[in-house]
Amino acid sequence: MNKIAIITLLAGAITFSLFAFMAFLISSDKVVIIEPEDGVIVEVARLPDETPAQDKPKVTLTPPVPPPQMPRTQVLTEVNEVASAFNYTPMGLKISASTFTIAGLGARADSDARPIVRVNPKYPIGAARDGIEGWVVLAFDINAIGEVINIKIIDSQPKRVFDKAAKQALRKWKYRAKSIDGKQVEQQNFTVQLDFNMSQQS
Repeated sequence: MNKIAIITLLAGAITFSLFAFMAFLISSDKVVIIEPEDGVIVEVARLPDETPAQDKPKVTLTPPVPPPQMPRTQVLTEVNEVASAFNYTPMGLKISASTFTIAGLGARADSDARPIVRVNPKYPIGAARDGIEGWVVLAFDINAIGEVINIKIIDSQPKRVFDKAAKQALRKWKYRAKSIDGKQVEQQNFTVQLDFNMSQQS
């Protein structure tokens, strides 16, 4: 019983001392109030007052004075008399009525197709390796602009060995097309033989 009383007294003394200490702290705190500094003055540059627009007088340009005209000089040409007693007698020209007509002046001479470009065929690699020789006969037509068209194989020896090379070469040939009355026309049923010889490759 005595212990409880002692403990209670101690607890009350401690509690009282704590409250007394807190009261002392509160009473001794000093609140410092910081006063705001004076406001910062910002100066704004002012633009100058607008002045009314002034009308400037227009400047009139005067053209320069042209230079005085140079005096013209007159040149007198002397014309000598030319003797007009010269007589020209053309040489006699005989024209046969059978070979010269008025209609023949605008006509052009007729001409058959003429070769312009000929390309030799390429020897097939297999035939050249095996030493095979032969020939190919081809039929073809020539159109109005001189191109070779409608190529056909008529005969070949040996068969189908040189046909492709011969046709490829013939397609590259160029002709001057046949002309009738100055107009180029197509020609048909031409034949040609292309030979393949090993001696030509060396």
